[in-house]
This record gives sequence, structure tokens and C-alpha cells, in this order.
Amino acid sequence: MNAQSARSLMTIGDVLGLLRPDFPDITISKIRFLESEGLVEPQRSPSGYRKFSAADVERLRFVLAAQRDHYLPLRVIRQHLEARDRGENPPPLGPRRPGAPEPRRPRTLVAADTTAADPPVRLTRRQLLDGAGIDEGLLARLEEYGLVRRAGTHYEGDALSVARAAAALGEFGFEVRHLRAVKAAADRQVGLIEQMVAPQLRRRGQGAHEQAAETAREIAALSVRLHAALVDAGLRESLDR
Repeated sequence: MNAQSARSLMTIGDVLGLLRPDFPDITISKIRFLESEGLVEPQRSPSGYRKFSAADVERLRFVLAAQRDHYLPLRVIRQHLEARDRGENPPPLGPRRPGAPEPRRPRTLVAADTTAADPPVRLTRRQLLDGAGIDEGLLARLEEYGLVRRAGTHYEGDALSVARAAAALGEFGFEVRHLRAVKAAADRQVGLIEQMVAPQLRRRGQGAHEQAAETAREIAALSVRLHAALVDAGLRESLDR
């Protein structure tokens, strides 16, 4: 997968945001179920994240519409898709159920990279849920354990990064309680960085605060690199035993 094609792929949260206007009941679990049934086969990033193409999204849209508007079972929908994949002309889906909504033109959404930093934005609870592709239960647990905090009535952009990462880790079996150690380590790191930049913050010169903030960001970036290197080294030693 080259860099350009990787950027055009979407996370499962992106897909949820695209489909939800037409299918309000769609959930992450539903998308994963349809994948397990072989109706869509998203790519996987080197880190194991699902990456969906525009064709994958339209395939999911077709499956969901066939279920909702034509009452078709997955077995029949799968046969229809397999015929299309072979280049054949599948038979019509049959009459639409009375009152079925007319298909709408699909929206576009910029693909989001789970590992990319989010811009400084404020999100409503609904925007956070849709953007991260999580449900109310997971968000409530993230708040309970202090991984995500509300700023008044909204959430900051970093809450989106945390929620996306937690959801992705959940695919590997991690529960929110497992992430408490990560949160504790991050809090200790923040405290250490604050100690390092405290002398700069006490200066009265112009731009002292901005300089301290820049120093803090640089130390944080180096700390992340160090942490990643130590984890890689530890895993290599463990797996080589």
C-alpha cells in the first residue's frame, strides 16, 4: 500500500459517520459483523487497524439498504455481491418495502488516520461518538477511568484521539480498565515535564510562556519516541526467548 492510497482509506469511525445519516441504527458492532460474514473485506494497516476504501463503504451501503428496504437475508445479499464480483448481472433485488426511503447521494468524508493528531477543536458528545466510532457505553467507561474528560459541555480534540485509540485497542481485546496503567504513566510524564519547564514559566520576559510551551512539546515528543523504542526493545527480547 503506497502513501497516497493509504491516505484515501478510512477508519471504521469514518465509515460509521458516512453511513449513519442513511442508517441511524448502524453501529461499529454491525460493521464488524458484516465483515465477519464476508460481505466486506477491509484492508489492515501494519498496526492492525481496519482501513476501508470508498468501494467498501458503497458495498456496506448496498448490504444495509438491501436488508432494510427489501427484507433480504444475508445469504441472498451475499449471492448478489458474489455475482457482481464475477462480473455478472445479478437479478433485481425485488420490490422495495412500502415507505422505504429513497436512496440519497453518498456524502464524502476526509479519511482520518487513527495515529494522526487531531486539530484543536471542540466536540459535542454526539460528534465525539460518531468521530471515534464508539458507543455510549465505551465513552462512559473512558470518562469513568479519567481517560476522557469533558470541558464544560464539550470535549477537546484530544478526547477524539484517545477515544479512537481506545476503540482500536479494543479490537485486540483491551478493556478500558487495562488502560489505567497507560493513563497513570502519562500523568507521571506530564508531572515530570512540568518540573522541567517550571523555571521557564517563572521568567517574566516576553514570550516566556510560549517558549515553555514549545519546550514542553519537544520533551513530550522525545518521551514518546523513547517509550516506543523501549516497548519495541522489550517485545523483541520477550518474543525472541
